Amino acid sequence: MTSGNNNIMNITMLGTGNALVTECYNTCYILTHNNHSLLVDTGGGNTILHRLKHAGFALQDIHDVFITHSHIDHLLGVIWIIRIAAQLMNKESFTGDINIYSHDGVIPLINELVHKLLLPYQAGYLDTRIHLHTIHDGDSLPLIGQYFTFFDICSDRTKQFGFRMLYDGVKSLVCYGDEPCKPQCEHYAQNADWLLHEAFCLYSEAGKFRPYEKNHSTVKDACEFAQRLSVRNLLLYHTSDSDLPHRRERYNQEGREYFSGNIYVPDDLERLELL
Repeated sequence: MTSGNNNIMNITMLGTGNALVTECYNTCYILTHNNHSLLVDTGGGNTILHRLKHAGFALQDIHDVFITHSHIDHLLGVIWIIRIAAQLMNKESFTGDINIYSHDGVIPLINELVHKLLLPYQAGYLDTRIHLHTIHDGDSLPLIGQYFTFFDICSDRTKQFGFRMLYDGVKSLVCYGDEPCKPQCEHYAQNADWLLHEAFCLYSEAGKFRPYEKNHSTVKDACEFAQRLSVRNLLLYHTSDSDLPHRRERYNQEGREYFSGNIYVPDDLERLELL
């Protein structure tokens, strides 16, 4: 794990795997700057609590959460975050509030799950100290001291939002969630300093893992896209866990054939400085 500098934008990968992984956690991560943190997605269960702890974050450090879409491997961990945060708030051990952002396909679902699954006193913290915010295509928000623009990725399946973050005044980081980019959204990643892109498997193993049937990309696809849009740094996530010990090496080997920039294939709990 790279040691983080509070004055530099950092990303900590809490999980790097796709929906069905068992050897690593579902893809979710934290963007951190000047001791302010944004949690992006929460994985599929209470392993999110383990990942936060072992990445060096207390739940009390998390005040802003963004959920890309309603698939269980991105959503269900937020119910555990709300549950534990409510318990800490009830004990007066949590300072401040939590703000959870997503689109109108997610926010009502979180509200429903909280009221159906959690205790009344826990659900009672919704709207008093745990706030659910519906965002819309094109909305811009200041989060963790940076400028975020959220956008609908125009998925053919489940409604999903990505974002473009401007940081340090001139740099950009773009996330498309866990699906390939549609043409109408490509402009967000043009000349990006960092692109976070799913890579379900190697192109050489597409016949085995069938990524296109699941509306996902291969390493080759992600790298060709990043090359065409003149991206500087490409971070690949939402991967298979079939060969974790060699994943980084194999992904880089295939990716270098199609992308001339820097390729990062992080492990769970790895932290990178977004220079």
